[in-house]
Amino acid sequence: MSPGVRPVTLDAGPFRLSALVAQPEGPSRATVVAVHGGGMRAGYFDGQAHPDVSLLTLGARLGYTVVAVDRPGYGLSAAHLPSGQTLAEQAAALRTALADLAARYPAGAGTFLVAHSFGGKLALTYAAGQTDHVTRDGDGAPAPLLGLDVSGCGRDYAVDPEDLVDPHRHGQWKRNWGALRYYPPQTFRDAADLVAPMPVRERTEAASWPERFTAAAGRVAVPVRLTFAERELWWRHGDQDLAELAGLFTAAPFVTVDRQPEAGHNISLGWAARAYHLRALAFLEECLARTGVPS
Repeated sequence: MSPGVRPVTLDAGPFRLSALVAQPEGPSRATVVAVHGGGMRAGYFDGQAHPDVSLLTLGARLGYTVVAVDRPGYGLSAAHLPSGQTLAEQAAALRTALADLAARYPAGAGTFLVAHSFGGKLALTYAAGQTDHVTRDGDGAPAPLLGLDVSGCGRDYAVDPEDLVDPHRHGQWKRNWGALRYYPPQTFRDAADLVAPMPVRERTEAASWPERFTAAAGRVAVPVRLTFAERELWWRHGDQDLAELAGLFTAAPFVTVDRQPEAGHNISLGWAARAYHLRALAFLEECLARTGVPS
């Protein structure tokens, strides 16, 4: 872990989730919750190959509490959930975990989700489900959701459905990473500790995601930013594709779609990580401005 980052656990109901947290020196302006992709771990957002890579240390320096969670079926919860959970089940578990987080750490103005790949599917599912919950003060409720920033997750796949079964199997290297030059030296040695088996219940839901994306997008009522790496090979992201994606978020106050130059799918582990993280946190600032919270 990077200096200032420490492990914590969050109550998710019948099980606990492992997580990493970094806190600012002063009061927290908001809480950034980072959600990793399929076959990865929370440490994806605390890359060790270079000091500039970690979202946790950057966010804390800029005044935010940053928490990267191991999704259900990963880390501490893997033994309890050897087959993982469906997206709906993960969204319910995340809601419980974020309520526990809000009870233990000052949330500031609210919660902002930064999510990658399969974690983006969870973030969108969670945000869509917020319309079913009335946020209330007091115990048992997560902090208000300010917005979400999703990278490496679209609607329509650019691959054969059989390739979705195991994103880390032999032959998928370029789709996950793009090119060696995008990453600091030692990235792949350090990343070995971040890779984890993808639970079977996640894999079985992958093929139905295009329909789920469309259904979820129309129910997301907070600002949304979608980012695709220059060498994103898992998803279709041509100009027409991106225009269609943005148009699906009919309930969102505003939607931004960006491309990240000099990056492959695993943006947050590459040289472009700092640029991407700064842009994500700048989007959070736009969400805070919408709420009237001073910068």
